[in-house]
Amino acid sequence: MGSLTNKEKPHVVCIPYPAQGHINPMLKLAKLLHYKGFHITFVNTEFNHKRLEKSRGLGALTGIPSFRFETIPDGLPESDPDATQDIPALCESCNKNFLAPFRDLLSNLNDTASSNVPPVTCIVSDGALPFTLVAAEELGIPDVLLWTTSVCGFMGYVQYRGLIEKGYTPLKDASYLTNGYLDTVIEGIPGMEGIRLKDFPSFVRTTDPNDFMNQYVLNVMDNVHKASAIIFNTFEKLEHEILESLSSRYPPMYTAGPLHLLINQIKDDDGLSLLGSNLWKEEPQCLEWLDLNEPNSVVYVNFGSITVMTPNQMVEFAWGLANSNHPFLWVIRPDLVSGKTSDLPPEFLEMTKDRGLLTSWCPQEKVLAHPSVGGFLTHCGWNSTLESISSGVPMVCWPFFSEQQTNCWFSCGKWGVGMEIDSDVKRERVEGIVRELMVGDKGKEMKRRAMEWKKFAEEATQSSSMMNLDKIINQVLLPPRH
Repeated sequence: MGSLTNKEKPHVVCIPYPAQGHINPMLKLAKLLHYKGFHITFVNTEFNHKRLEKSRGLGALTGIPSFRFETIPDGLPESDPDATQDIPALCESCNKNFLAPFRDLLSNLNDTASSNVPPVTCIVSDGALPFTLVAAEELGIPDVLLWTTSVCGFMGYVQYRGLIEKGYTPLKDASYLTNGYLDTVIEGIPGMEGIRLKDFPSFVRTTDPNDFMNQYVLNVMDNVHKASAIIFNTFEKLEHEILESLSSRYPPMYTAGPLHLLINQIKDDDGLSLLGSNLWKEEPQCLEWLDLNEPNSVVYVNFGSITVMTPNQMVEFAWGLANSNHPFLWVIRPDLVSGKTSDLPPEFLEMTKDRGLLTSWCPQEKVLAHPSVGGFLTHCGWNSTLESISSGVPMVCWPFFSEQQTNCWFSCGKWGVGMEIDSDVKRERVEGIVRELMVGDKGKEMKRRAMEWKKFAEEATQSSSMMNLDKIINQVLLPPRH
């Protein structure tokens, strides 16, 4: 498609769910499609677009031929521009408020008399945005869903209706959160033998039969079959068994990951690398600090873009890291701690000043690929998990939300690259598990397994994942040839 004029190119509208962990992989996929010859319209909410402008500068979001950014309102009241928006409120607004402005945007893009762009030929939307399927059907164009979860996380959501029908959720009362009930093993799920109720995406932990997030999940899953195809940011070998068990029940599924490695396979003649997706400003000085440390010596700590902890949990993590005596790089978002600023004890700061670095955000892919990083204390978001696995870095897992619990269960059990730490975090446990991660026998075995997965991830980007991307383009996204 390289010789086509701009007006002749196929035109894909890419729209992520409006949160950091969804924008990252969608932008990578958009860059790959642009490289393959598509005209790209990338749709953010107005709130997130302002944050991108602030974190990267407007110049980094404009000026690339055939790659444009558009916005739609999110329908929510003004909120802290340095904090992640409330997820249930955002989901509710996606349901109620997004379809109309998205329709208007598509109509404007197709108004060729006033727009120097080709007509929209396809949509690539986040799996959590079923309203896009309505818009695509109205226009008679394909809508491919990018699921930014793991395949095992997707499988967890597939089980929701069955878990409700069998009475596993909602919980009878709040005591079921702590009385051992969540350790109930759920039988009969291919590839998930031995999984407990606590290992499913966290929305099952509700006592409310009308819980909004459960209803949102059910609506999303009920609409998946309407998609033209589904893309997962994973690789075949990592989640083969789950993929195989799902493939007969859903639209065609393609593994096209790890996207952050796949993007390294393309030439950047148009300046695509200037397009950033971080909603907080990166502090790249941490890479210079990592250069000063020994190979495999640093614990990298980052709980992602949504996790919120209590002041006490933060203090327990801090003293556990301090007492482990290992160097650490800790990302502390402005909104990481609930109800107050992220203050740490002065004694902790004094004790660790020569071997600890605190930063508000960082270029995580580069950090995990740095030779001095030997372990990752993580919330188990899928981007973080996949980036860690494909960098050969073992993990200590502290899942917080959504399918992070499922990713944790697979990382610790099936893939052998993680150890879980209890949600009721204690400094002694943090100290012990960090030492085990960095120098213990189990940590060494996890490192060996992580390096094996790294090799498989790299092989996938050279073969199956790149071939799958071409299949998606040729079999689904491109208009039929007449």
